[in-house]
Amino acid sequence: MRILVTGGAGYVGSHAVAWLTRRGHEVWAYDNLSRGHRAAVAADQLVIGDVLDMPKLLASFRELRIEAVMNFAALAPMGESVARPLAYYRTNISGVVSLLDAMVQAGVRRLVHSSTAALFGDPAVERIGEHLTRSPGISYRQSQSMAERIVQDAAAAYGLAVIALRYFNAAGACPSGDRGEDHRPETHLIPVALDVAMGKRPLMKIFGGDYPTADGSCVRDYVHVDDLAAAHALALAKTTETSAAGRFDAFDLGSGRGHSNLEVVESCRRVTGAAIPVRVVERRFGDPPRLVADPERARTELGWQPRYGELDSIVGTAWNWHRGRPNGFAE
Repeated sequence: MRILVTGGAGYVGSHAVAWLTRRGHEVWAYDNLSRGHRAAVAADQLVIGDVLDMPKLLASFRELRIEAVMNFAALAPMGESVARPLAYYRTNISGVVSLLDAMVQAGVRRLVHSSTAALFGDPAVERIGEHLTRSPGISYRQSQSMAERIVQDAAAAYGLAVIALRYFNAAGACPSGDRGEDHRPETHLIPVALDVAMGKRPLMKIFGGDYPTADGSCVRDYVHVDDLAAAHALALAKTTETSAAGRFDAFDLGSGRGHSNLEVVESCRRVTGAAIPVRVVERRFGDPPRLVADPERARTELGWQPRYGELDSIVGTAWNWHRGRPNGFAE
């Protein structure tokens, strides 16, 4: 298939581009490079553009004869969304409207939409399944919840085949070391811990030690970025089924197992052999105590079988990337 991956120079998007390319698809990354990296994708696969630029999207669809879209174009850090809500609503909501408008005009009928488990808020359940009521709250969650509503309505109105994938904590890197996690600034737990292991930071801050969990730190479900890319490819295949036209579906993507922040740091210590000193500080606004997936539907209906089952193996691929590219894509 001929696929446009919006946000395709970002962390998960670039892994999806590589995954799809290796499997024989013709793939282009559409990215404004505000947070993505030019070096994350091949030069001949990069289209520089913004999802808010509907005429540019429409021209790209027609020129490249695009048949399907994967949408990763979104702003993500929750703390930033509180300080800059308009930017999040503009990109995460208006950007989706612009994308869908261009798709409808160009006759592109298949969309896999990147969503998030964060839209469930602070659920009082052990594991999160698709049936759970959304409780978005702060701006990032609100914007992602609304984006899902928009793509669902568009599927019904225009006969699109749309699947939203709500994933938990993306982690790890390409096993070859060609691409990995490189946010500016970096706020995610595993790459920050690995920065400490390499001496780039003096210590690891753990936000909150008084949560109602076994060791007092937050519990999260970590899923390897290549496993997420594989799930997107499976979802894309499902949108080609005859019955998919005019339908919206959503799947939760995670390992089904939770690891506390302190357990993640301990995994990083095992993998790197470094001490990684820790300081527990105040909680961050909006962090729920526990977010763990129930991935059963994705396994049974998409046929998704993650290859990276153990946290140490996920951390190991991230460590390989960070050691080989200590300055990320800047090198």
